[in-house]
Amino acid sequence: LLWKLLERENLAYQKSVGYQVEFGVDSEDEKIESDKISELQKKIDEAEPLTVEEVEEKERLLSQGFSNWNRKEFNQFLRSVEKFGRDDIKTIAMEIETKSHDDVKLYSDVFWSRYKELTDYEKIEQQIQKGEAKQQRTKELKEMLKKKLGRYDDPWYQLRIHYGTNKGRGFTEDEDRFMICMLHQIGIEKEDVYERLRNSLRVTPTFRMDWFIKSRSIGDLQRRCNTLIAMIQRELEESSKVKKDTEKNKIKSQPQPDQIQDTTNLSTKTSVLIETI
Repeated sequence: LLWKLLERENLAYQKSVGYQVEFGVDSEDEKIESDKISELQKKIDEAEPLTVEEVEEKERLLSQGFSNWNRKEFNQFLRSVEKFGRDDIKTIAMEIETKSHDDVKLYSDVFWSRYKELTDYEKIEQQIQKGEAKQQRTKELKEMLKKKLGRYDDPWYQLRIHYGTNKGRGFTEDEDRFMICMLHQIGIEKEDVYERLRNSLRVTPTFRMDWFIKSRSIGDLQRRCNTLIAMIQRELEESSKVKKDTEKNKIKSQPQPDQIQDTTNLSTKTSVLIETI
């Protein structure tokens, strides 16, 4: 009952702020995802606030606490929220092996409605916000790589990186191209992405005689990829700025309605003058 009350309360809140459900970054089946989104959006749009009696019942149930959750499970919950975000209940539940999905869902709803009662809630809040900011940054980088590679029919061979004056030493363009493509393929959000990248570099036939790249450590590869990502980000930002400036100049160069009217009047006056002469 408590879970249902909290869910209804959350849906009503989302309705009050005009929340719109969006596609997830990793959505593979668009039709299934679209159906789920439509179903959830319908629940939000039709949600009604809890009645006075239901609010009282919710408070009564909340006061009973969670005696079946220990400190270890609480810490696992906090680490998982920081790592995956407060809304990814499915993944959080997988991290806490001793609790079911419904257990974690209920605990999460109660936690977010009462966490400020904890003595160190500010520290907890800061850690979670820091983790969520990192997730958002990773999401943006993932979209950026997708956009960059999407410009090519075959990025594994065609990808070009605008080095400028910071190409650096040691790494070749072929190595850089492979690392960026593989980084995107593995998933920049994966914890072991650079370990898997190193393994891929060591076994791919292209670099079987490339002792430099095969001897790079995980840290070396991560630093190089960070440098390449910064270059790509700068390139896309500059490209976006040029596009916006071009559009602005195009708009400015178009004659305004009053200018068109003035031109028309001038043409009419000229015609009349010619006829008079």
